Amino acid sequence: MMSRAYSFLSGAPTGGLAANRAARKTGIAVLGTVGLLLAGCADQSGTGSTSVQPPKASHKVGVLLPLSGPNAGLGRELLSGAQLALGETTATGAAAVPAAGAPTMDVHDTAGAGGAAAAASAALAAGDGILLGPLTAGDTAAAAPAAQTAGVPVLAFTSDVSQARAGVWVMGITPEDQVERLVALARKEGRHRFAALLPDNPLGHALGNGLIASCQDQGLNAPAILYHTGSAASINQMMRQLSSYDSRLSDAKATQVTDAPVTPVPATPPTDTASTDKALPSDLAAALKSDGSDAASSQNATPKLAAPPFDALLLGDTGLNLKNVILAMNDSQVSPTAVRVMGPGLWSAFATKLGALKGAWYAAPDPSSRQAFVSRFLARNHHMPRPLADLSYDAAMVAKTVSQVAPNGYPADVLTRSEGFAGVDGPFTLQPNGRTRRALGVFEVIGGGSSAKLVAPSSLKTGVSG
Repeated sequence: MMSRAYSFLSGAPTGGLAANRAARKTGIAVLGTVGLLLAGCADQSGTGSTSVQPPKASHKVGVLLPLSGPNAGLGRELLSGAQLALGETTATGAAAVPAAGAPTMDVHDTAGAGGAAAAASAALAAGDGILLGPLTAGDTAAAAPAAQTAGVPVLAFTSDVSQARAGVWVMGITPEDQVERLVALARKEGRHRFAALLPDNPLGHALGNGLIASCQDQGLNAPAILYHTGSAASINQMMRQLSSYDSRLSDAKATQVTDAPVTPVPATPPTDTASTDKALPSDLAAALKSDGSDAASSQNATPKLAAPPFDALLLGDTGLNLKNVILAMNDSQVSPTAVRVMGPGLWSAFATKLGALKGAWYAAPDPSSRQAFVSRFLARNHHMPRPLADLSYDAAMVAKTVSQVAPNGYPADVLTRSEGFAGVDGPFTLQPNGRTRRALGVFEVIGGGSSAKLVAPSSLKTGVSG
């Protein structure tokens, strides 16, 4: 399974798109700041007999990416993905030549002077009808307000759902959507008690929020969620607390004492210790001379505990922290054979090494859907595409598709059409609230160095009816 990047890298007006649709119905389309300036300059002669009409909404595509600075390489990779979708072959700064019927592209550097806000303003001033990008959540927050005011939609490449709102779509594969897919399938499997041990970072909280929302949507009880600070001690402590380790251990010891058989010890006559030692093997003689410390040690060993108070457990760690989580699970007797362990799509990058979590699930796109895109990108750019290039290609294909069916601009009702769009990793739909719903499959860890297997095909139907 290919490696997938999930970048984590406000109250702006939300009526821009609706206002734009209303304007088109009266024959007046507002085109960002240019249209507003033209409208403000109308009828300055005082005659009242003439007016300046703003131009029709544009199909020109603005692209906001970091093309200088430390993220320039990634920015140019995403630019290549957008160019592939629109059929453009020229480099940044040269006159772009789109494929027949495709909209033209207008590229702006979000790492330049003024950052993403200045790049967005420049794109709007140039008459762009839709903005693809920016890359990060911070840049999206900076660029979105001007675009919303102008009624120009934004397809951002972040996965931070806090940036999603009417007119601003989050194109990344979000942790929340991954969790929703996993919970829906686990519920079908008969799991009803969900819990999570997650890192105290943005990814962990996104997964936790997704679990809370998914359990609510599925009609399940609220999940038990704890966040660790990253140290082995914190992970172990939180796992014990989450799994009710102390109470389970106490119950197990009480049961062990109650059930232990009482065997009477017959009286024996004194024996000649020396002669007995000579008659017995040395190791057995040493055992008979034991003061009972070995038996006490055996009795103090942790007995087998009852199952934890959950039957599905969501994790969010990778690397060393994931190793410590697995050790904590073993210490608290939380077994993947009894509990359905679930994790982020990031696990796809090293699923062959997750043998200790055999049977665990993660949600991710089906890699077979990406093969055609990889071949085309490789032929054009002479290297394998980085995963984020999928998002820029998808966003550009949305712009291209909508431009072919909408005579003016990029109306929200066409962007959010129920049939959605064909993407690199499978079909997806843009929701009115700014979320992007993608088709995700569920993969199961096999162990033994084998790749994870697809156990549930890609699906967009993750609701209660699922």
